[in-house]
Order: sequence, then C-alpha cells, then structure tokens
Amino acid sequence: MNVDNSFSGDLRVLQGWTFAHWRGDITGGLTAAVVALPLALAFAVASGVDPKAGLYTAIVAGIVAAVFGGSPVQITGPTGAMAVILVGIIAKYGIEKVWIAGVMAGMIQVALGVAQLGRLVKFIPYPVTAGFTNGIAVIIFGGQLNNFFGLQLPRSEHFLTGLWQTVTHLEGLNWAAVGLASVVIVTKLFWARLTTTIPGSLVGLVLATALASLLHLQVPTIGAIPQSLPIPHTIPHWNDFGLIQELINPALALAALGSIESLLSAVVADGMTVSEKHNSDRELIGQGLANIVVPFFGGIPATGAIARTAVNVRSGGKTRLSGVIHGMALAIIVLALAPLASQIPLAALAGILMVTSIRMIEWEAIGLLVRATYSDFAVMILTWMVTIFFDLVLAVEVGLIAAGALFIKRMSDLSLSKVPETKAFPPGLPLELSKQIAVYRVDGPVFFGAAERFATFLRDEPEVKYLILRMRFVPNMDTTGLVALEDIYHDLKRHNCRLLISGLQPEVQQLLDRSGLLDKIGRENCFETTDAAICSLNPDLEACQPGLASNRRSEERVA
Repeated sequence: MNVDNSFSGDLRVLQGWTFAHWRGDITGGLTAAVVALPLALAFAVASGVDPKAGLYTAIVAGIVAAVFGGSPVQITGPTGAMAVILVGIIAKYGIEKVWIAGVMAGMIQVALGVAQLGRLVKFIPYPVTAGFTNGIAVIIFGGQLNNFFGLQLPRSEHFLTGLWQTVTHLEGLNWAAVGLASVVIVTKLFWARLTTTIPGSLVGLVLATALASLLHLQVPTIGAIPQSLPIPHTIPHWNDFGLIQELINPALALAALGSIESLLSAVVADGMTVSEKHNSDRELIGQGLANIVVPFFGGIPATGAIARTAVNVRSGGKTRLSGVIHGMALAIIVLALAPLASQIPLAALAGILMVTSIRMIEWEAIGLLVRATYSDFAVMILTWMVTIFFDLVLAVEVGLIAAGALFIKRMSDLSLSKVPETKAFPPGLPLELSKQIAVYRVDGPVFFGAAERFATFLRDEPEVKYLILRMRFVPNMDTTGLVALEDIYHDLKRHNCRLLISGLQPEVQQLLDRSGLLDKIGRENCFETTDAAICSLNPDLEACQPGLASNRRSEERVA
C-alpha cells in the first residue's frame, strides 16, 4: 500500500508551493463554494432531508476528503446520484438510521482502499456508466416536479410512485412556484452567455428569492437554517447489532455508489489538469473517512462531485488546499447568510436541479453508442431502464452482467478464425484430402466459447475428417479453456473427426499434460507447425520432402 508515500508527496508539493498555487487554490476553492452553495441545498432537499444537512455535508466532507483523499483537486459534497439512492433509504429508514448506514458505508470504502481495489472502477464498461448516469438524470428531473409545481406531497420511496402521485395531483399546482422555477431555468440556461464568472444557478437562486420576497408570493421555502457551524453529536443506536444487520444492504449500496462516482470524478479531473494524477486507493480511503465523520455532524453520505471539481480546476485549483478553502468558504457563508437562505423557494432549487439533470444526460455517449454497436447501445438502455424502474445498484449489477456476457461473446467470436486454404495448405495437396482438412487459428488466452461453434461447424461440414488448431498465439489457458478444449475433442471424436494441434506454447502444453488431456488427444497429434501436421496425413507431398520445407512460408509470416 502506497498511501504513506502519497502523504509524503503532499508535503513535497507544499514545500514547493508558490504564489501562483496560492492564488489558483483560493480562486478555485471560492468559485467551487459559490457553485456548491445552491447545489448543496438542492441535493439535500432532493434527498429528503433538511437543507442544512446539505451544507454541513459540503463543509465537513469537503474538508476531510480534500485532506485525506487521493485527488489533489477533487471537490466532495452532496450529489445527484447519491440523492437518488438516499431519498428511498431515508423514506424507508429515517435520517437517524441513514447516519448509521453512512458510517458503515464509509468503513466499507476505507476497507476497499486499504485492499487496493480502487483501480477496479476502470473495468466498469462505458455503456454501463452512461446508462446509470442517464437514469440518474431522469430520476432527478422527475423527482423535482413536486417542487416545480409547488405541490407539498409526502415523499415516496420509489421514483415511479412519486411521479404518479405528482401527475394525479396537478389540480393543486401553484402557478407562482412554476413561474419562479421557470425564472431560474431561463437564467441558468442563458446567464453563461453574459459571463461565466458568477454561476447562473446562484444568480437564478438570488433572483427567484428576491421576487418571492418582494411580491409576497405564497410558495414553499426551504425553512430556517441555523446560523452556526456544524457541531458534533452522537448517533443513537449505533451499537445495536440487529440494526446494523438491517442496514447492511443500504450501506453496501451507498459505498458502491460513492466509490464509483468519486473515482469517475477523479478520472475526469485527471483529464483536465497536468498536475499530480489521483491515487484511486487513497481516494477511497479519503471518501470513506469523510462519510464516517459526516453523520456525526448531521450530514448525509457524500461523493466526489464532477461539476464542482471541474469548476475548481478551471478556476485555477491545483492542490488539495482548494478543497479545504471550498469547505471553509461555505462555513463562512452559513455564518453570514443563513437567515437569507431560509427564504429560498423550493421551486428555485427545483429549477436548478432540472437544468442540472438535463445536462447530466450524456447525449454524445448516446450518439456514439448508436453509431458504434447496437449491442453496446442495448446494454446502456438496459442499465438506464433498470435504474429508472428499479434502483441504481441493481442497474449497475445488471449492466455489468450484460456487458460481461457481451464481452464473452465477442471474445469467443474474435479468438477463433478459419484459416483460408491458400494460407493453410502446402502446394500440391490433393483436392480430396484438402476437403477433409479444416485449419482454425486460435488467438489469445480465451476461447471457451469455441465448443459450441465447432459442434455447429461439424454439422455444416460433415466431410471434414481432420481439424487442426493453430495455437501458437495462445500464451496461456485457464480451467474454463481446458474444459472447452476437452469438449471439442470429445465432439470431434463422436463425429469421427481427428483433432491435431500445432504450435503449443510450453505453458499450455504443461497444463494439458498435468490434466491428462494431452494423452487423450495423443502426443502424436501435437506438432510444431501446421505444415508438419498436414505432412503427417500425407508424407508423400512434395512440400514435405526434406530441403523443400524452407520454400514454404512460416506460420509466423502468414499468421
């Protein structure tokens, strides 16, 4: 584990810290705090908790993850993906149990980091990440319709149930709320054309709050926010073993989602900066520590936030000090502006989240997958639908299974190819014998999908009596491949077709020898080259005579 080395690397960075770093980190941190303020409030409301919980989460988790995390520019706080999963858990268990689940999730993340499993996120296929990201966007948008229409309905545990509840209560919509949300949406969409110095979400939030106050509009607001810093408190029933058993599944879901989103965000940050790249394992430890600490301050589970991290980098943030400044700036804002924040209409937060959700949809990814392969597009749609109709964790599981099955199918197709007769056979081979021989080339270590293909091949070409497998490019083989090869041998034997193998690598030959399969196939049926295998069937060929074999191109050249 190289976490200690990473921490010592931070000290080396601070030793060479310059005024340029100082200015960039302060600018990046302050800008990220301004962007984070409305989003922290909005995602807290979307999660079904008090808005103050979102602010406390952004402050505490932002500072802890910045200090102990593995990305020098990552900004941590409440996010849309976490809100999607939290709203159901909070509706079912309540906030106090969610605090316990958050601590458990943090411990799981720390354990994953210590076990050096951070790099596994790189193996999540692109169609799966695109599918659940787009599903999250749809859920966030639909989940804000209540606030957009000014409806004060009880929160539902499931997205579709809540959506139906909203649709069936539209007769009670509040036009003032719709108007304020529309003002925020228009401002957020078009403000960037004027300036990018001040985020459009903050301008829209201030404008909608001012209109609601000046015009005395009767719309739901976020309510009172304490004008104080988060204070540590105890978590009730945290030592109840039965409760811990009850919350293990929500904790696993929070840990999985928090880990995936944080590491994806760190990867995005790496692509935007030329500074130190992130350490995946340390990032999991930092995010885990943040989630362990946050519940004791009344916050909710947090993750690395892609949009706020991008703002930090674009504004000049270069070291983890920018994340600390982001948290401290939010703390100062809470102390100074909490009374004003209490007047923010929920419809204004709904407008911010609706635009955010639309921008979350990866339109380019959809176009790319449609143009690339329909199978990848199908995996994305499947993950998308499961996210919407069931839940996010199940969507990732189903998406990974579908993507894995697709990968196996592709590898099975790619690892076996029939060698054309012009390359496979030496000159002068009698026509009758050439019809009885088929030569297949095996590429790579995976060909466990081959057994069924050869069974089909034998039915389609019953005249083939000899099958030669060219295995020069198979560097190794696992047990699955070994069983597949044995199945091929038995199928061929039942069809009176003889199996010959050429170019066995030493490691593969040792495996076949230890398993006893080499003796079943017959050592006399294993050859150095395909030419030698064919010559064993007809030694009288002119190409098989001594001194003429050199005129034949080697397998390495025709491979």
